[in-house]
Amino acid sequence: MLAGELYSAVDEELLRELNEVKEIIHDYNNLRPSQTEERLKILKGLLGHIADDHIIINQPFYCDYGKQISVGKRFFANFSFTVLDEARVTIGDDCFIGPNVSIYTACHSTDPVERNSRREWALPVSIGNSVWIGGAVTILPGVTIGDNVTIGAGSVVVSDIPSNCIAVGNPCRVVRYLSSWSKA
Repeated sequence: MLAGELYSAVDEELLRELNEVKEIIHDYNNLRPSQTEERLKILKGLLGHIADDHIIINQPFYCDYGKQISVGKRFFANFSFTVLDEARVTIGDDCFIGPNVSIYTACHSTDPVERNSRREWALPVSIGNSVWIGGAVTILPGVTIGDNVTIGAGSVVVSDIPSNCIAVGNPCRVVRYLSSWSKA
C-alpha cells in the first residue's frame, strides 16, 4: 500500500487496523474541548509524526490509519478535517487547514470491473511550509503543494501547486505568484 502498488481494500489485517483507528477517532472526537492534554496524547499515539506540542485539530477529525500522517510545527486544522492516509501525507511547519478540508491518497480504477475487485492503490500527498488551505478544499492523490501557498476555499487540487503563489478553483490553478511571500 505505501509503495503505491495495488492492494486489496478488503484485506483482513487492513480492515482490523481501520477499525482500531475508528475507535481511537471516536474517543478523540468525543472529548470535551477543554481536555487539551487528552487530545494531544491521543494525537501523539495516532499520528505518525508531530513536530511539536503546538498542534490543534478541532473535532471532528477523521483519518483511516493516522500513522501515515506527519505534521510540522504549529499545525492547525479546523472542524471536519478528513485524511484518507493509505499513503503518506506530509504537512510542513506553520500550516493552517480550514474547515471541511479533505486529503485523499487512495486511488480507484475508473474501469467498473477493476474497481469492483476492491483492489486499489495509493499516492502520497505533500504540503510545504507556511501553507493556508481554505475551507472545503479537496486535495487528490499524488499532489504536492509547495511552500508559502494559499489554496482558495472550495478548490479541488488535482495537480501540483508550486511555491509562493495563490491558487484557486476546480481544478485548482495558480492565479497569482508572490514576489515575496511576506507581502501576501
